[in-house]
Amino acid sequence: MSAKDQYCLMGNPVEHSKSPWIQNRFAELAGEPLHYDKRLVALDGFAAAIHSFRAEGGKGCNVTVPFKLQAAALATHASERVALARACNTLRFDGDQIHADNTDGVGLMNDITLNAGVTLAGRDVLLIGAGGAGAGVLGPLLLQRPRHVVLANRTPARAQEVAQRHATLATQQGVELIACGLEDAPVLTASFDVVINASSSSLHGAGVPVPASVLRHGALACDLMYGPAARPFLDWAAAHGAVPRDGLGMLVEQAAEAFRLWRGVRPPTAPVLAELRERLAAA
Repeated sequence: MSAKDQYCLMGNPVEHSKSPWIQNRFAELAGEPLHYDKRLVALDGFAAAIHSFRAEGGKGCNVTVPFKLQAAALATHASERVALARACNTLRFDGDQIHADNTDGVGLMNDITLNAGVTLAGRDVLLIGAGGAGAGVLGPLLLQRPRHVVLANRTPARAQEVAQRHATLATQQGVELIACGLEDAPVLTASFDVVINASSSSLHGAGVPVPASVLRHGALACDLMYGPAARPFLDWAAAHGAVPRDGLGMLVEQAAEAFRLWRGVRPPTAPVLAELRERLAAA
């Protein structure tokens, strides 16, 4: 039996994930006795994989596609972030209890406000995509109190459903929240201080799903993807006078939030992000 507590990433696929390197590096820097690996889970085998890992003494796991909805459903306790997003990327096992949280959105907010140094309060924000990624981002984004958020999705009804779940939070934070389709007037006629691409366009190699007119000069344009997948969006943003940012910082920051939920210690993210960028550049 290993002296280190066991954690892992579960998903399908997982082979290219950087999470094991990130979490094990966090453990080194924080002096925490844990080991983190990745597990490829059969598409119909998520619940069984969770049961097996818990039986082996696993303390918690991260969850990636396509199991985030199933992870939320398995939980005995869910955070407000999970309730709003209806998706989970972090599980913690405490005896018979399974605690679910979603660290994606807060990870992105930390990357934007701390690493990129961009204040979101009072700003106009376009969030593209109302799937699991966009839904995970919206709640933490509203807590930053931007002035105006437009949630745009290929299927308008999906954007409206996600926005409706967040309507109370938006009102509490004094944020004007609008849901629309990608070809509707709020997207085609407005410009924004921050544009966040949480759609699957980069993942599938599709074109940028909005016109360049959404970008105010000097706007921050974030893609949740990183590496080659994010390059077309980043190049598009730079060509139109925006400041491009990929999703690598979000990846590290959301991992740090998961680490804190498991261990009660928040590891340093700046050196890990710098090291990871160096590793990817050298690959």
